[in-house]
Amino acid sequence: MGSIDKYIFKTTLASFALVLVSLTGVIWITQALRGIDLMTSQGQTILTFLGITGLVIPALVLIIAPIALMIAISHTLNKLATDSEIIVMNAAGFSPFRLFRPFFYATCVVAALVAFIGAYLAPDGMRRIKQWDAEITADVLTNILQPGRFAQLDQNLTIRIRERLPGGVLGGIFVDDRRDPQERVTIIADHGTVLKNESGSYLVLEDGNLERFQVGKRDPALVAFGRYAFDMSKFSQNRDVTLGIRERYMWELMWPRDDDPIYQQLSGQFRAELHDRFMAPLYPFAFAALTFAFLGAPRTTRQSRNFSIGGSVFAVFGLRMIGFACSVVTVKNPLAAVVQYLMLFGGIGVGIWMIVGGVVVEPPAALMEQINRNNERIARFFRRPATA
Repeated sequence: MGSIDKYIFKTTLASFALVLVSLTGVIWITQALRGIDLMTSQGQTILTFLGITGLVIPALVLIIAPIALMIAISHTLNKLATDSEIIVMNAAGFSPFRLFRPFFYATCVVAALVAFIGAYLAPDGMRRIKQWDAEITADVLTNILQPGRFAQLDQNLTIRIRERLPGGVLGGIFVDDRRDPQERVTIIADHGTVLKNESGSYLVLEDGNLERFQVGKRDPALVAFGRYAFDMSKFSQNRDVTLGIRERYMWELMWPRDDDPIYQQLSGQFRAELHDRFMAPLYPFAFAALTFAFLGAPRTTRQSRNFSIGGSVFAVFGLRMIGFACSVVTVKNPLAAVVQYLMLFGGIGVGIWMIVGGVVVEPPAALMEQINRNNERIARFFRRPATA
């Protein structure tokens, strides 16, 4: 690349990085607030909260990156036009297609980033979220038992602790076990600890009383104990993590196992997700071509660019919304994926045709005359002197 190409290339990528970080940060905060219960209800640390919610960032970047590229290209072209650099480069022999070259290089970088995220990074982050969440919620004894709350672990099992003491000691433990229809067991202990070994997980209660109400007996059996182990292994076993469609790598979507129950039930969603992954790197090229086609033509500083900016935004977001709709329809109808491919390549083709042909997007003269007349009427209205 020459010096001009390097200048435009660096400016575009710098703007892209700034916009990408800003948009991703704002959207990530809204998503992260949904997982705030990790700290409030499950007692997790801020590092665990940030770690889990941060794994969703690659999936956000996958959607935001093409839009951030469109904004970066618009900003760079507006900067070049404001400083009259496009006019100078055009006078020096730079055709619009030649000027598009550094933007094309920047688009290739963004497309490679999107392809890597879609094929590996985003699904890897999503499956790590699911595995991490399973590990957190699997250990009921350390995460769900919160001081002052009645935790219903099973349909007929309720446990409450008064407080957590240093050293992992649980103070003021109450257990109400009605799982056996023939008896009801109520346990009150001064304190207890969690014990895990090869046999399972146990809540070891100390200095308490156990009341056993059996069916057919008038009076309960009352037992005072110094140490009693309550089996909690059923509630502390690790759960099997079932990976959804978005947690699958690209190659797992391309070649799914025939005995995969998720694939057997949701083969249409597999197909739609696979085509979305294939088309994700194409969106940056379509957005870049259309944005440059509307804004890249040489103009003087007196020529308004508002209509071109509005047209580029309308074209890009219209293309993306149609893409979302086609993705939904592809679940039931495979031909919708073909329409989406044709739409993307058509957008790229139209953009390149406009760039090569030097098409300048300007509002119709009749529309501008009508806008000017309306502006004059409004100006005259506000210039009228106030009546006494």
